[in-house]
Amino acid sequence: MRAIATSGGGLVDVEVPEPTLRPHDLLVRVEAVSVNPADVKIAAGAGDERRILGFDAAGTVVRTGPEATGFEPGDEVYYAGDVTRQGANAALHAVDARIVGHRPRTLSVAQSAAVPLTTITAWESLFTHLGAHKETTGTLLVVGAPGGVGSMLVQLAKQLTSLRVIGTAARGETHDWVTRLGADATVDRHTLVESVKALAPDGVEAVFSPFSEGNIEAYAELVKPFGHVVAIDDHHPDLYPLKSKSIAWHWEFMFTHAMYETPDMGSQGRLLDEAAAHFDAGRLRSTLTTEIDDFTAAGLRRAHELVGAGSSIGKVVVRR
Repeated sequence: MRAIATSGGGLVDVEVPEPTLRPHDLLVRVEAVSVNPADVKIAAGAGDERRILGFDAAGTVVRTGPEATGFEPGDEVYYAGDVTRQGANAALHAVDARIVGHRPRTLSVAQSAAVPLTTITAWESLFTHLGAHKETTGTLLVVGAPGGVGSMLVQLAKQLTSLRVIGTAARGETHDWVTRLGADATVDRHTLVESVKALAPDGVEAVFSPFSEGNIEAYAELVKPFGHVVAIDDHHPDLYPLKSKSIAWHWEFMFTHAMYETPDMGSQGRLLDEAAAHFDAGRLRSTLTTEIDDFTAAGLRRAHELVGAGSSIGKVVVRR
């Protein structure tokens, strides 16, 4: 079976055995994958380790494990995988059925591959950690709004809650992108405190943070007492400035369910099915912006370069 694996900090084409299914698994014929910053980071640090990356994927079910339910061969699916297992940069991929969704009917396979990881991360940030619902009001500050997760969070907050959304951006085209996704306002991330205070003088109820290092003092100033910060980055900043306002700090890591096989592991599959209904109804849109038709090491290297540059808007997808 053909796959793309890490090697010496890069990516190479390799031949590997077909994956063995666990009881809850689906065997999926992979048709498209998207590249996330996590892929780039892991590939750069892999050294000589041979590892198959690829978390976001869309494809077709080939076979099911004896305890897998809800799917049959031929079903078209999308999912974000499990960081503890081999990834989807391969012809065939084994994935636990409980974290898989039926892909949106109105989206192409590439458009579908662009959204699972970011949708799950944004959904859990907004509805699990912040406890938001349709009637939730107040102001949400989305730092890094043009990024993959930020782009989905802006849409979910505007479509499925009553929150006012302010997104940070860095240049004209990213401000335009975030506005088109539905944000009520955008601010320059380089003048965060001043720009947000001009729009929300009394502060904001919550912040989504993919870039926490160097921003804790700003969050302490901007967030109202008993407000919330949801972070997805790997930095471990000093959170003491948040104490006097009793600001809650939440970590969101979408792989937690699969890593620990939590009792509610199936929530991610159900989440993706619900999200698919929103995509099909036009309430959500795919964040695919770049599609590379070269499912080889060369194509994935190009995708890694684009994502690693840190200036791309939306998602980069590699498809067959």
